[in-house]
Amino acid sequence: MARSRRKTFARERKTERMELRVAPSVRKLIERASAISGLAAGDLAYEAARRILEEHERMVLQGADRDAFLKAVSNPPPPARRLVAALRRHASETG
Repeated sequence: MARSRRKTFARERKTERMELRVAPSVRKLIERASAISGLAAGDLAYEAARRILEEHERMVLQGADRDAFLKAVSNPPPPARRLVAALRRHASETG
């Protein structure tokens, strides 16, 4: 975990509690990961959750999908008349 992120995370006061039931083998796995990483079990869970969300929010395109996206970004179609009208209306209403 990046040092600055760890410092920010460590400064936040821990006031919430979570309990969960796990199989004995899962508990041993978590304890080993905690010992190796130097993170408390809660911090380890936080880091895993953050990574999962980061992966979910990032889109990786490959092959034909990547090519189609790059083509669309490089040569976008002209804006539809309704979009232009909506933007003009928005500009006139918001100043």
